Amino acid sequence: MKSRIVRHYLEHLAFKAFSGAAIFLPELLALCAGSLLGWIAGSVLRVRRTEVDEHLLLAFPERTEAWRHNVARASYAHLGREAVATLRLSRGTDKELIERIHIPDLALFRTAVEAGRGVILVTGHLGNWEVGGGAFTSRGIALDAIVKGMTNQAIGDAITRVRQRLGIGLIHMNEAARKVPRSLLQGRVVAIPADQNAHKGGTFISFFGRVASTTRAPAVFAIRTGAPVFLGIALRDPGWGQRYTVSLERIDFKTTGEVDADVRGLTAAHSAALERAVRAAPEQYFWQHRRWKRTPGLDDVAC
Repeated sequence: MKSRIVRHYLEHLAFKAFSGAAIFLPELLALCAGSLLGWIAGSVLRVRRTEVDEHLLLAFPERTEAWRHNVARASYAHLGREAVATLRLSRGTDKELIERIHIPDLALFRTAVEAGRGVILVTGHLGNWEVGGGAFTSRGIALDAIVKGMTNQAIGDAITRVRQRLGIGLIHMNEAARKVPRSLLQGRVVAIPADQNAHKGGTFISFFGRVASTTRAPAVFAIRTGAPVFLGIALRDPGWGQRYTVSLERIDFKTTGEVDADVRGLTAAHSAALERAVRAAPEQYFWQHRRWKRTPGLDDVAC
């Protein structure tokens, strides 16, 4: 118990130091420092590097080892850089967020929101998922995100404040069954990350050719409420500036009345859309997640 308290305290101190540097250093220097820290985490300290290498081999077996090595290094640098960018942009104005984050299909998305049934925004740990939420709230679109708690409460509280500064409403996953339908009825957007191991509560869907337990939440809420489903990803633009483009893809589906089959079908559809997005920018994906931790037999695959 004491060792955990000490570890959490030291982690929080490190987080505060990192946050202070990220905010007060000049932008380019702060982003470079974040990228360097990410590289150190992956290449020197090798934090979860074994898992990252395994996941890249599983996802891209046809690629060379050198290519996968470069993607792994780039993904760690990206993670460090985006941590800095999120801390900085969370303190910016709506005007700054609008200027830095482009949404080509905003009109289409806004039309879906204005239909009044709410919108389910499926997302993943690709690009900058935190800034992606701010892209909508800065434009006057109310958005809630389903979140998980953290073992280090102090850091969790700090991240909560970052999200709140971005204007994002938070729904803890333990309260999602009650609060998500309410948000959708109010015409709000509900963002649901769908690329983490869902354990026993998930449905088993193919992701990069291997089945993984995937959350049923987006499909269940969509089928129950009639809310449209979009995949939304905020990818960093090339270069060192804090600029992003949010891609939106509507996930069209037709219900058959067979609830389990409909849930599996819609889940497979948005999972396939996310896989396509990851393939387009693998260096911006969070490969550290143990995405394939729980896998069943082949009979459980949704094709």
